[in-house]
Amino acid sequence: MTAETEPTTQSTGSCCSPSGSCHGGGAADVQIDPTDSVTTVYEVKGMTCGHCEGAVSEEISALGGVTSVEAVAATGRVTVSSKAPLAEDAVRAAVDEAGYELVGRTA
Repeated sequence: MTAETEPTTQSTGSCCSPSGSCHGGGAADVQIDPTDSVTTVYEVKGMTCGHCEGAVSEEISALGGVTSVEAVAATGRVTVSSKAPLAEDAVRAAVDEAGYELVGRTA
């Protein structure tokens, strides 16, 4: 009797498979403190799955004053609530750290 093994696939830096799919799905929603806040919607390129949404949400939620983040890969939209307006360069740096590209604020 011989043991069969499945080949393992090693990640090449992306959380997603070549087809753009990943574990989980739906919007990643991080709530920190439900207080009165300023809401800004950003467009982010490169998110394809729930893991991507979570990575972006986690990095942005670490910014000072952020009260909630909702990232939706299907639309590329990230809704951020904060105690005061955030500096766009800080949001850009957080999105870059997560491995994605901030296009800018949506209209």
